[in-house]
Amino acid sequence: MVTLTELLANLPPEPDEASLFVEIQREVAGSKRKLVVIDDDPTGTQTVHDVELLTTWNTETLAEVLQEERQLFYLLTNSRSMPESDAVRLNQETAQQLVAASQATHSDFVIASRSDSTLRGHYPAEIFALERGLTPSTGNHFDGHLVVPAFFEGGRYTINDIHYVATPTATSDTLQPANETPFAQDRVFGYKTAYLPAWIEEKSGGYWKADQVVSIGLELIRRGGPEAVTAKLQTVEGGIPVVINAAGYGDLAVVVLGLLQAEAAGKRFLYRTAAGFVRLRGAVTIKPLLKADEVLGNIQAVKGGGMVVVGSYVPDSSKQLENVLALPGVIGIELPVERVIRSATDAESVSREVGQQLEAAIKAGRVGVVYTSRKLVTSANPAENLEIGKKVSHALIAALHQVTSRPRFIIAKGGITSHDVAQKGLGVARARVLGQLFPGVPVWRLESGPQSRFEGVPYIVFPGNVGGPESLAQAVKLLSGE
Repeated sequence: MVTLTELLANLPPEPDEASLFVEIQREVAGSKRKLVVIDDDPTGTQTVHDVELLTTWNTETLAEVLQEERQLFYLLTNSRSMPESDAVRLNQETAQQLVAASQATHSDFVIASRSDSTLRGHYPAEIFALERGLTPSTGNHFDGHLVVPAFFEGGRYTINDIHYVATPTATSDTLQPANETPFAQDRVFGYKTAYLPAWIEEKSGGYWKADQVVSIGLELIRRGGPEAVTAKLQTVEGGIPVVINAAGYGDLAVVVLGLLQAEAAGKRFLYRTAAGFVRLRGAVTIKPLLKADEVLGNIQAVKGGGMVVVGSYVPDSSKQLENVLALPGVIGIELPVERVIRSATDAESVSREVGQQLEAAIKAGRVGVVYTSRKLVTSANPAENLEIGKKVSHALIAALHQVTSRPRFIIAKGGITSHDVAQKGLGVARARVLGQLFPGVPVWRLESGPQSRFEGVPYIVFPGNVGGPESLAQAVKLLSGE
């Protein structure tokens, strides 16, 4: 392991984000290109506020939001939970719909393919799919795509082209290469190296070799500024990946400003990014963490209890679950995975039992915490693992459909869990991001949907890989008025 302090010791200080942000705002406004964030799970909203997100859409819907005033919006695909073939189809179709909506409204846009800051997801398949969906009508191919996994609220840094994760907490100075963390052992998206050019070679099956990947390093960013970034990007062509190093938002601000200037001069890029880049590329201002009364709003008078759903299996999530179950006023409700996958009849019984217990907890003014059994049930086959996840998700959604009492708040722990609960369990088609409860923990206000339930209830999207051992318990206490 190394420390952040050691890695940055011989570099100039981080650039000042605030001094660059005004120019970024001016460049974004002048570009007249809306940023469309296609997010493979809902946690990508963890750095923004006052932004609209859609869980379902068509060409007409996209035409409508492209004409709205705000600089960006999110389309939540949940594609990380899908087999690669389904993720590819969805990304390509979405790109085609965006092109049609853009032509109908004469509105231009750029796309950020937002994914995991610990390098899990369908890469590069989704980038290829977007390129195919976007280019047939224009014949104007992309010069390259930026790879930007840095996410500082979660302790994720890219330095010397190596992607690091802070340990033991997001604010720790000690860093661990991402391939040495549990995230790299993911049964579907595992990887062997944190050196991003080699990771790109690994993930692309050799389509790109490590030495073909362009790197924009901290030395260039901090000594050369936006002009040096622009000059470097002007040399990129042929759809090559570009690794972006960053150890703070000042670094990303330099990159974004240089990128905007390169795009203004005619260069064309896609972005494969974590959440941090999105805030700056969308020119979203910094907003303080939300207070409980800002989160709850008019719902503070609701007498019912709260709802918490925990699906994430990463070690941090299990520790957070253990601590929240120890709180007074909390009722733990286990969803036994092995019963769910045994048969459809068993799954139906489990859903009914869990739903009835959750309804009773909320009606009694308690906090019902539904959680998947902690024994991880897996297969050596990635496709079978996704199928297990799908069965568990269906059982969980069926349980939520049993709930009729309006909760005071809803927390979903885990990215894929958050999407399924919102779209399938609560019928949400649109929501608005209010801001963050804790660093990296977004709060939505549930809005419309043909089958929408509990509109106006605050919905807290708690990523599986974010927060300390007490974070989930702190959120429950805060929203319960303690």
